[in-house]
Amino acid sequence: MEGEKEEEQVMSEVHLGCPPGFSGSYVSHFTFPLPSTNMPDERYDDNDRLKLEVASSQEIILDDDGDLLLTRRNDKNRRYLNYGFIIRHNITSSLGNVGLQVWRAAMVLTDFVLHKSLTSSDFNDIIALELGAGTGLVGIALARVARTVFITDRGMEVLGNCAANVELNSDLLKFREPSIYIRELDWKETWPPNLQTCDFSSQPRTRYSWASSEIQEAERATLLLAADVIYSDELTDSFFSILERLMAWGSEKVLYLALEKRYNFSLEELDVVANGYAHFRSLLKDGEEYGGHGDTMLPRFVGELINLGQIPQYIREYERGKDLEIWKITYCSTRLK
Repeated sequence: MEGEKEEEQVMSEVHLGCPPGFSGSYVSHFTFPLPSTNMPDERYDDNDRLKLEVASSQEIILDDDGDLLLTRRNDKNRRYLNYGFIIRHNITSSLGNVGLQVWRAAMVLTDFVLHKSLTSSDFNDIIALELGAGTGLVGIALARVARTVFITDRGMEVLGNCAANVELNSDLLKFREPSIYIRELDWKETWPPNLQTCDFSSQPRTRYSWASSEIQEAERATLLLAADVIYSDELTDSFFSILERLMAWGSEKVLYLALEKRYNFSLEELDVVANGYAHFRSLLKDGEEYGGHGDTMLPRFVGELINLGQIPQYIREYERGKDLEIWKITYCSTRLK
C-alpha cells in the first residue's frame, strides 16, 4: 500500500560473479576439486583418470546457455564426486525469505557432507531430513550417497526454488537414483502432521504436502541436517521445539547443525555481543555436563563442537572465517532419578 515502507532486504556474502546492481534470481556454479589419488586405480581407466585430473585443476565447463557440461559415467555405481553443484538463489531477500539465498553455514555443512561421503560410508544408504533447507544445497550434496533425503522448509517461493535446484542437479544424482522429497515443514506446527485434519477441499494438497507413508519413512531417519537456522531467539525456540518432536519419534537420530555467529551492539551491555548464539548455547548441554545432579528437566540436547580444522574446504567459492561452526547434537529423553 502507498505510504508503507518497503520490507528490509538482507544480503548473504555468497553471491558469485553477480554483476554490480543485480537483483533477483541468479544461478551460481559451486565447484570443488577432487584429487585422483583418493580413488583406487583398478576402478578407473586412463580416460576416467584424465577427466578427474582436469576437473581438479580447472573450472567447470559451461555451454552457450550457461548450463553445466557433465561427463557421463558408464557405471552408475561409481562413487567418485562430480565437478560441482548448480544453485539458483537470490542476491537479496526479505528476512522472511532468507531461504532464497545461499549462506556460508550451508557451504561449510556441504563441505562436511562431502568429506563424510568421501572418507567414510556413514551416510551411505541412510534416510535423512534437512530442516530449513533454503536452496537445498546441503540435501542435494547428501543425496549423492543417501537412500532418501527429505528437504524441508516453508513457503511456496522457497520450496519452489528448492525444487528447481534439485531439477538443475538431477544429472549429478542419477548415478545413485536417490529419492528426494521436498516437503513443507513449519516448525510452529506439530509433528507428525495430522493428515486426518487436513481439509483439501478448501485448501488443495500441494506438491510439497506430506503423505502418510512419507511421514513413516521420515521417522526412520537417522540423520538430521540444518544450516543457518540460528539468528533469532523466537526462531531458535521453534527449531528446538520441532527438533524435540522429531528426535523423540522413530529411530534414534543425530543432528549436524552449522551456524554463523552474528554480532550486534547491545545498549544494555554496551558491547558487541552474539546474543542469538548465546541463546542457542543455553539450550545445549555439553557432553561432559550431561547427567549432572539436580538437572532433571526435558528436553536434553547434548552438543559437541566439530573441529573444522579436520574438515577440508571442498567448495571453493566462499571464505570460512572464524565465526562458522558445526555442532553434533543428540537428544536423550530419559529423566534422571
